[in-house]
Formats: sequence, structure tokens, C-alpha cells
Amino acid sequence: MASPHPFDQALALRHSDLASGHFIGSTHPAYWNMVGPFGGMTAALALQAVLRHPELLGEPVALTVNFAAAVTEGEFEIVAQPARTNRSTQHWTMEIRQRDAEGRMQVNTTATAVTAVRRQTWGENDCPMPEVPAPQAVERFSIGPKGVAWLEQYEMRPVSGALPRVWDGSGHHSETRIWVRDAAPRTLDFASLAAMSDVFYPRVWLRRATVVPAGTVSITTYFHATGAQLEQVGTGHLLGRATGQQFANGYFDQSAQLWSEGGTLLATSNQIVYYKE
Repeated sequence: MASPHPFDQALALRHSDLASGHFIGSTHPAYWNMVGPFGGMTAALALQAVLRHPELLGEPVALTVNFAAAVTEGEFEIVAQPARTNRSTQHWTMEIRQRDAEGRMQVNTTATAVTAVRRQTWGENDCPMPEVPAPQAVERFSIGPKGVAWLEQYEMRPVSGALPRVWDGSGHHSETRIWVRDAAPRTLDFASLAAMSDVFYPRVWLRRATVVPAGTVSITTYFHATGAQLEQVGTGHLLGRATGQQFANGYFDQSAQLWSEGGTLLATSNQIVYYKE
């Protein structure tokens, strides 16, 4: 019997008190970043607690995750609760908690989500996928910073805006276009889409061609596809585009879009990131 996919291993939650939305999980080394878990994995876990809740209505429409403090290695608790349920929409609050060195339970991540029962309506896409070479025509990114395990879990093929080859302060734009998918084949779902919305490195590095300390403070992802549409994407590549917008006073925001190979806009995201000189 094959072992579960690394993403599913990291996403695994066991019930502490299912009726009240309490879950227990543990950090996974495969999705470790420099000082804690990959932020996209944390976002996926917050959403997974909602998706596992017995009172869930519909499918994800929006997810906001606020990184209040670093998640440390080891066990954590997630609490997901429906704040209000309407006829076709449901509003959620989530917290990820861990015990500190003194044994006190502390909140390190807060989140909200909106789920909904979608209905067929008129639709149009005013954000078409850029024209880019096919994934197979783009060289795979293979060299990343040491100690950043989560990069190995994704197949990334930068079309443009790859990490600067020379860190000399000569950057002049902040746009990246990249093909991405799980390195080990896995059918796309809402949790993995939430994680992939955060695969882009800090835009300030590209804009300045200078490595500075930076980290996401808050990210919001909007889901434009249904679960059935994500299943149709299967294990295919997604085209991601990310760009910064304003860099000032220690913070910048960056926006991102993710399309299927067929050109369907699956998700958009916005995040606010702190940085230092």
C-alpha cells in the first residue's frame, strides 16, 4: 500500500472534539520554511479544519489567514467554528494554538473563511491568463535556499521573474509568472489551492534584487472554482502570476492569480508582507 502524499500527511488532523470544531495536528518537516512551517501549509490547515467540520455548508469562497506568531515544531490545536450560517452562505472563525515553554496555550494564527452553496449564473472572466510557453517548454527551478524543505514539494517552472541571479540592487519590476504543481502528483483540491496561493517569494526581493528579511502578515485567497472544476484540473500545472503594488514604511502588498492550463481562473489572492532594510 502506497504511503499518503506528503501534503496529506502534513494536512492530517485528528478530532479532539469534532462537535465543537477542535482538531489536533502536528507540523511536518516536508513543509518546513526557514523559521517555521510554509505559510501556505498553515493556511491549508486552517481551511482543512473548516472542510472537516460536521456543520460545513457549501464550498470555500474566501479565506483570510493572519500570522500572529511563528508556528513552532510539534503539536498544535485548531479550533474552527461557524460564526453565522445563512441560507446559502456560512461565516467561519478559526484559530491555531500551541503551548509555549511554560505550558500556556497561545494563539499563533487567526483566520476567517466564507463558504457558500454556489448557483449557476451568468459569468465572465476579466482577468484572462497571460500568453506563456507551455510548462514542458520551461526549465524547472531546482536551486533554492538551504533549509527550505517545502520548495522540494513543488514543481516550479518560472516563465519570468525568477529569483535574481545577481543580488546587486538593480531590480526594476516585481512580476513573476510561473508554472507550478505538486512535485509528487496529487489531484488539486481547495486545501492545495490555498497552499499554492502562497508559493511566491517576497516581491521586494525581485523589485530590489536585494535579500532582506520579509514575511507574510496576512493573506486572503478568493476561490473562483468549484470542487468539481478542481478535480478536472487533476494533477496538471497551474500558471501563477504575482506582482507587488506598494512598498513603503516596512510593508508591501502583493497580488496573485492562479489559472489552470486550460485558462480557467481558479483563485486570486492578496497579502500584506513586512520587510526590513
